[in-house]
Formats: sequence, structure tokens, C-alpha cells
Amino acid sequence: MTQQIPSTEPELAGVRNFRDVGGLPTVDGRRVRHGVLFRSGHLAHATDEDAAFLASLGLHTIFDFRNAADHKLEGPDVELPGVRNVNLPLSDPADGAEFWRMVRDGGLDQLREILGDGKAADRMIASYRTIIKDRTAEHSRVLRALAQDSVPALMHCAAGKDRAGLSVAVTLLALGVEHEAIVTDYLESNAKHRRYKVHRNGTSADTYSPEVMELLSPLFEARVEYLTAAFETIEETWGGVDAYLERGLGLDAGTRELLRARLLD
Repeated sequence: MTQQIPSTEPELAGVRNFRDVGGLPTVDGRRVRHGVLFRSGHLAHATDEDAAFLASLGLHTIFDFRNAADHKLEGPDVELPGVRNVNLPLSDPADGAEFWRMVRDGGLDQLREILGDGKAADRMIASYRTIIKDRTAEHSRVLRALAQDSVPALMHCAAGKDRAGLSVAVTLLALGVEHEAIVTDYLESNAKHRRYKVHRNGTSADTYSPEVMELLSPLFEARVEYLTAAFETIEETWGGVDAYLERGLGLDAGTRELLRARLLD
């Protein structure tokens, strides 16, 4: 039996952006069940207390969408007893190692050149479109696993915003959750206590200057236009959500019904 957790959000010391996706409404009047689908940032820095809480959720599977560059930077997830860990790297919203070098070491002039004048937001939009078009096999694997046996599940990447955010959004689309509710959940990642803590190298006045942080901010914000670009890519490439799920992800009606039975009240 799936454990029901309190509706109050826990205070996790070493894990950012954790939340239960339960309660979101579907277009046919149902709701996502509490205690079956969670999302967060990486678990590499989880404290003993954090790990004890996560273990109490009765998780079956943790889907880690980080790539090798993320793992090198942050380290592996904490081990939770009896939980299956599945690493499915999705394309990072700026290609892994190069992205982190820019965030950590980029000087003001370099950041102005590659991120200024809307270029940061443009690269985020492009990455969202790419993940939707090129990572159909990974998203299909996640949804099939959820339909078969992999709940309760936790999905995470580094910040829990982009790769995990898209994977959660795809799952919610498959469940028939209202678009407005999907967007609202996605934007929750902007709350101050949820946001990824940006660490930069250097001691100059520019290291954390307001201009530098403003240039970096599109990379660490959840913006409606990013998720809208993903939805538009589904429409442009497949002609709609149903066709995307059927042709893009290879989900038949039976698998979708299993998914809904497991994740919806």
C-alpha cells in the first residue's frame, strides 16, 4: 500500500526543490494521488535526516536525469535501502561540462557575450525543444516503468527544474492533468527556498556581482516560455499530446490506463 505523507512540505537541509506532485487536477475531474510521485533536486548532499525522511516515503524507484558532468560536480545520490536507482541522462540545458565551467568560472565579459541580449533564455528554450524531440526513448522508459511497478517514484536532476521538470510535465500530460496545473507546478521551482544555489569560483568583485547573477538567472529560473516551447514542440512535431504519446513515446491505450490507475485517485 502506498504510504500517505502529510500535506505539509518537509524541510530538507541538503536536498533542494523537493515536493509531492499529488493533488494536481486532471481534465476529467480526477487528481494525482499523493505519495506516488515526487520531484526534487539532486540527492548527493542529503543529510542523514534527509535520507531518513526519503526512506520513509516507501520509494520504489529514483529516476536521476543528471549526466556525467553533474555527477562529477555534485557526486552520486545517497543510497536508500531497497530503492532502485535509475540513471537516465537527459541533455543538459547547456551541455554538461561546458555549462558548469561557464557558471563557475565565466568572467563578466564572457558571460555578456554568451548569455546577454536574451541569448541565455534562447539557449534554454532550445534545450527544452531538444529534450522533447530527442529524448523520446528515455521518457517512454520512464512512463512504462511507472505504469508497470515503479511507484512511488522520485524524479530529479541537478536543480529539479529543467530535466526533471520536463519529465514530470510529460508524465502529467500522459495522466491528463490540466495544462494550467502543470505550469503552476513547474513554476514552484522559482520559490527562494527551492532554487539551486549557484557557486562560482573567484574572489573578484564581479564573481557574484548583480550583473553576473542577472546574466546567469535565465539558466536557473523556471519560465513559462520554456515549458511553452516544449508544449509547442509536441504540437509542431506530432500534432498533439495524444499523437506524441502514441507515436513519439509508443504508449498504447492500455499502458496509459495502467499509468492512470497507479497515479490518479
